[in-house]
Amino acid sequence: MRHVLGLAMFAASTSFSVPVSAHDTTAAIAPLPGRIVIAHRGASALRPEHTLEAYAKAIEDGADAIEPDIVITKDGVLVARHENEISGTTNVADKPEFADRKTTKRIDNVAVTGWFIEDFTLAELKTLGAIERIPDNRPDNTRFNGQFAVPTLQEIIDLARTRSAQTRRTIAIYPETKHPSYFNAIGLPLEKRLVDLLHANGYRGRHAPVFIQSFEVGSLKEMRAMTDLRLIQLMSASGQPEDFRLAGDKRRYRDMASASGLQEVATYANGIGPSKDMVIPRDSSKNLTAPSDLVRNAHAAKLLVHPYTFRPENPFLPTDLRQGDAASPSQRGDLIAEIRAFLRAGVNGVFTDDPAAGRAALNSEPGK
Repeated sequence: MRHVLGLAMFAASTSFSVPVSAHDTTAAIAPLPGRIVIAHRGASALRPEHTLEAYAKAIEDGADAIEPDIVITKDGVLVARHENEISGTTNVADKPEFADRKTTKRIDNVAVTGWFIEDFTLAELKTLGAIERIPDNRPDNTRFNGQFAVPTLQEIIDLARTRSAQTRRTIAIYPETKHPSYFNAIGLPLEKRLVDLLHANGYRGRHAPVFIQSFEVGSLKEMRAMTDLRLIQLMSASGQPEDFRLAGDKRRYRDMASASGLQEVATYANGIGPSKDMVIPRDSSKNLTAPSDLVRNAHAAKLLVHPYTFRPENPFLPTDLRQGDAASPSQRGDLIAEIRAFLRAGVNGVFTDDPAAGRAALNSEPGK
């Protein structure tokens, strides 16, 4: 009980209902709650990801923040895609005029074949339509294939601000720099463009409704020198930051997730975005076990904890929370119960493909 009370006190102390300082030029319409629902690529369980329609649906379903993965076009415009290779998320393969742009590149030390965002101007990109990335899991979303455009970050900001005004609640944005070392190497660095665009839209100060995230430490440290907007260090259960690999640094995400590692993260970031299995591991039957000490150690370092990714389909859920045909790739199970377990473990927010489930889970838990 003492541990639970401590987590509750931390959540209250890190609540976003802090008065906006004089340095901030984007005052929230209403304070963000202490625990937030983050729409992972929009309501991507219901609409093709990273589209204005997916973000709008997420806001309608109660998301506090919408998350765009940030990549960049040939002419230097920031847009939202899961990866810079776009054949899995657009209909580019069906466009004969772009057939000759199919190529193979090495992205984060992996050979990838397809069409790449940095080889297209924004005008060319806007001739493409978004498609469902995981159709076996989300067959209903395929009915929207080709209907929605790839949005720019500016369009996403405009949507968030418009819907904030309409709903009279603050909709935060939560951009991620994707493959920043790669983009820097090809002369299209993301960091300054991202920070400059956010500042130009009035987002300034650590209470502005913005979180910037990255898996790479150097990307976050570079932006820390440019802004005091909140930064989030992403972590996976395995592997290491790509910039560490390039520098010959042997540290891995598990080292960064140690108590001492988290204290170091706190010198440049305001929170962590860990893989959810780092917060509550699963046993050999793929059921949830007891929480790890990650949340407690992160909170001791004054870091927020926003784990990813909570998806409603059976393959992504703990075994005992699957429903209907447990082997079905598209049958949906009890996502609300899974999210509630993590809220009880003390997390400050969740990345979810189904913001309605995230909102229902938060609303059913004490201290929402």
